[in-house]
Amino acid sequence: MTEPLPEIRRVAVIDDDEDMRDAMSQTLTLAGYEVMSFHDPRAALKAIDASFRGVVVSDVRMPHMSGIELFRAIAAMDAELPVILVTGHGDVPMAIAALKGGAWDFLTKPFDPDGLVASVGRAAEKRALVLENRLLRQMVSEPTSPLIGNFPAIVRLRATIESLAATDIDVLIEGETGTGKELVARMIHKRSLRARQRFVTIACGALSDAIARPMLHGGLRSGHGPVDGKLLQAHDGTLFLDDVDQAGDTLQANLVQFMEDRVVLPEGAREPQPVDVRVIACMRENVAEMQVQPALLYRLAAIRLRIPPLRERREDVPLIFAHLLEAAASRLRRDVPVIDRQTWARLVDHDWPGNVRELAHFAERVVLGLEDSSTAGQARLPLNQQMDAFERSILVEAIRVAGGNISKAMADLGLARKTFYYKVARHGLDLDEIRRSLSS
Repeated sequence: MTEPLPEIRRVAVIDDDEDMRDAMSQTLTLAGYEVMSFHDPRAALKAIDASFRGVVVSDVRMPHMSGIELFRAIAAMDAELPVILVTGHGDVPMAIAALKGGAWDFLTKPFDPDGLVASVGRAAEKRALVLENRLLRQMVSEPTSPLIGNFPAIVRLRATIESLAATDIDVLIEGETGTGKELVARMIHKRSLRARQRFVTIACGALSDAIARPMLHGGLRSGHGPVDGKLLQAHDGTLFLDDVDQAGDTLQANLVQFMEDRVVLPEGAREPQPVDVRVIACMRENVAEMQVQPALLYRLAAIRLRIPPLRERREDVPLIFAHLLEAAASRLRRDVPVIDRQTWARLVDHDWPGNVRELAHFAERVVLGLEDSSTAGQARLPLNQQMDAFERSILVEAIRVAGGNISKAMADLGLARKTFYYKVARHGLDLDEIRRSLSS
């Protein structure tokens, strides 16, 4: 998935009044929507399910089933499917109650066609985000390899890992920082016949030449007897040489000798001891191979595997991010946040030079709510939500400036009475509570 799913362009219009139904359908069709028209809400329910990629617009007063009953039936099936109710003046209290119960919006007759299109547009954007997040979470919940992704090179890599696991052949893994080289090494080990034995790691870049040989081969420690080196610890298991391209000359020379004869000679020992071990090494991609002695490189690279960076497989980034988001939320004991369009755009547009490691840190910041305008991975509210919040604050401020006088607030805002109360209802404002706050 390289981009969000296509925009929601389908609307189910339900109204037993043929003229009103045709008028709404025509307005929405001209706005570019695909309209499904129903005169009977029962028929509409048969055509709509929890996966419906669209928005519902329904009249309130209809025979056999009211719009409120239709909304409740839809909410029981999918509480996140937006339902816009069309009401007469007498039905406004009922519509407001439905709005508090989860209905998306309501419009009073006669309504402005532009208002219908705008409300459907906001609902369609929300529906698209809901379905996108559901799809990602569904993919996350499906059993999968720890090596996540559907990019062809990743699919081939998973297959190669399965093929290599049953063998004892040595492997060299190449990839940029943060691509998951150790993950691949552990996958090979866990799928091998050595899985019940140890997976021993040597951090080659952190092992100085001065202690290379005793660390590898072990020896005698005064008063404590013999100490096994890393090589002997890995006997019957897997030896993982992490960042072998950063190993010093002495360490590389010792590794060459071990790869050649597969024996260790602890300091103070008289006889060498054979070691049965599989060697998996990793190195940074595009590193100058002169950093690894040819004799060592040739012995390590019986099979060479490459892990592509995230910028080469952008379509996998949202799926990997969804897994990381779930994991971060569980670890931090937070709810999994919804991935909005700004976050999605960040996922597919950014190059992620730190690869999966950088993406994991981004997921943690999103879960903690630390992504704001001051951070590189900005994840702000969608534009329509920002505008709604702004409009709501303007309404509240106007009422306060007018001292709770609604008529004066309407005049100051230049809004007709019907429009004012429509906006008050849509934003869920409690006028009595606002007035009480002014007197406190």
